[in-house]
Amino acid sequence: MKEITCKLLIIGSGPGGYVCAIRAGQLGIDTVIVEAAKPGGTCLTVGCIPSKALIHVSEQFFDAKRMAAGNNTSGITVQQPAIDFGKAVSWKDGIVGKLSAGVTTLLQKSNVKIVHGTATFRDGKTVEIDTEVGLQLVRAETIVIATGSEPVELADISFGGPVISSSEALALREVPQKLVVIGGGYIGLELGTAFAKLGSEVSIVEATRQLLPQYDAELVRPIARRLADLGIRVMTSTKATRVSNGALIVSTAEGREEQLDADRILVAVGRKPRVTAAGLEELDLDRAGPFIRIDDHCRTSMRGVYAIGDVTGEPMLAHKAMAQGEMVAEIVAGRKRAWDKRCIPAICFTDPEIISAGLTPAEARSQGYDIEIGQFPFSANGRALTMQSEEGFVRVVARRDTNLILGLHAVGQGVSELSAAFSLAIEMGARLEDIAGTIHAHPTRSEAFHEAALKALGHALHI
Repeated sequence: MKEITCKLLIIGSGPGGYVCAIRAGQLGIDTVIVEAAKPGGTCLTVGCIPSKALIHVSEQFFDAKRMAAGNNTSGITVQQPAIDFGKAVSWKDGIVGKLSAGVTTLLQKSNVKIVHGTATFRDGKTVEIDTEVGLQLVRAETIVIATGSEPVELADISFGGPVISSSEALALREVPQKLVVIGGGYIGLELGTAFAKLGSEVSIVEATRQLLPQYDAELVRPIARRLADLGIRVMTSTKATRVSNGALIVSTAEGREEQLDADRILVAVGRKPRVTAAGLEELDLDRAGPFIRIDDHCRTSMRGVYAIGDVTGEPMLAHKAMAQGEMVAEIVAGRKRAWDKRCIPAICFTDPEIISAGLTPAEARSQGYDIEIGQFPFSANGRALTMQSEEGFVRVVARRDTNLILGLHAVGQGVSELSAAFSLAIEMGARLEDIAGTIHAHPTRSEAFHEAALKALGHALHI
């Protein structure tokens, strides 16, 4: 059995793992990274990147259909469009392949040794890797667990046949005629909306009373209106019970049983951490519910073992994992770092998009703050009007006594690109006066951010 020794071993090459490895390599740390699949993890290969490619294709196709029907005010008319979905999927796969190869190149550039295989812990310092050329043993001074997460499977509706996870949904070669989505969270709505625009008859089943329950109702209302416009059937307070002859049987809010016919049934009820992989149960690490418990340095309960990304808890977001990975690499290199993030933005790439950064009004009030809220609609924003996308708004939540910004939220087309400005404002401890005193370029959507701050101060200019 071949043996490798190194200072740092990283298990998993998702956003957290590969960023940790790259930064460690830059700092001169002897680093090995282990990956059973393609570099990039769920986000790059079967999550964030391919889903956004599919969303882009669906929006282009839907806009073309709308123009062909004459349902626009811009005067553009085109012939009835057609889509080669297989070609679109191949284009999506090409992007994934390009980015995955790019991760490999970056790792190699940073002198990181990549081992392809399945890792299993022997103890807190030793990992056995099953590769195509046989078993390899890696002994490391420090180990980082970055094994990520996987789709949750329902007890009575297991994957297989017509029942698919988001991973299989992104690999379909044909658009299903009828698609039923179990779960009204961001994954279910992003994919459900995309397939509806591609021509599927879509139904969404959500167990709670509200779609996107992690967001406040005011942000979700424009999404609900858009789903209705697209002809998507939404069933809230409805429980998926079983699959019978390819159809989904649900129990409605009124307590009656209903059958939803479907070619495909997408289960999108959330993700769970991969904490049973790689023999992690043998380490007996302290847990926080289903997650690995960590401190503000991402250290686990075992000396020399760190954990980052989805295995460490909510929010299960790629950018959080990246920030943790970069921090841990610097800690291993001897630098003084600690996790002190005021703001981790959350984005839902629905139609329209949602961005949430910091505290919502309800959260701020529950923490005892007396708050001021400023909200500015895109219906009064010139750039939004010229792009025929005036749905939504920007909202700022600030302390009434000091004007310190506590939260920033927006719903609208393309608002995901405001996330950096929102996060920076909160991280830098900005006050309403800071945003109001910053010149925002005209005409842009970002002016709605400026106007929301002005409104909170009591003197919005354009509403």
